[in-house]
Amino acid sequence: MISIVDYGLGNVQAFLNVFKRLNVEATTVTTADDLERATKVILPGVGHFDHAMERLQGSGMRETLDDLVMNRRVPVLGVCVGMQILARSSDEGELPGLGYIAGSVKGLATIEAVKSLNLPHMGWNDVRPTEHSRLFAELESDSRFYFLHSFFFECDRPQDVAAMTSYGTDFSSAVSSGNIYGVQFHPEKSHHFGTRLLKNFADL
Repeated sequence: MISIVDYGLGNVQAFLNVFKRLNVEATTVTTADDLERATKVILPGVGHFDHAMERLQGSGMRETLDDLVMNRRVPVLGVCVGMQILARSSDEGELPGLGYIAGSVKGLATIEAVKSLNLPHMGWNDVRPTEHSRLFAELESDSRFYFLHSFFFECDRPQDVAAMTSYGTDFSSAVSSGNIYGVQFHPEKSHHFGTRLLKNFADL
């Protein structure tokens, strides 16, 4: 069962619609008891880093999520701000993140080559997997996804960068470490490219 964490952030219905078309069993979860039964987890998110952490903590699902991901090694996919909160911290806020992947979230506006560009980075852009990844199976070339963000995940370890994208500079648009995955773009809004990626996650 793919469980989509509904803590008040992210378009969970869009994910459900994709999985319905794929004939993949998925549901939203709003309580720790419901989340307990997950075999895979999607952690969506939009908006501000601190607000996302506050909502997740207030949902009562944080401890169960930690146990599933870190102890039981259940695959998790963080999307947009849901990816950013996988980090230990963010320049956007003051609260600690989940710390599932070693790294921190930085502002695109802090990079000199990006300052002359429009922010947020919004619209379609290429995504280049850094190496063969089951998440990007059949998406190794000419993959385009929909972005809407002003911050990016800076990994401590280069091997945790799963894909790169260029916008004034190269930045990590996907991360992975073991059972933990994150994408800065929105697969649920990325047509057949996003559908393929979500199917790959379901097939892990």
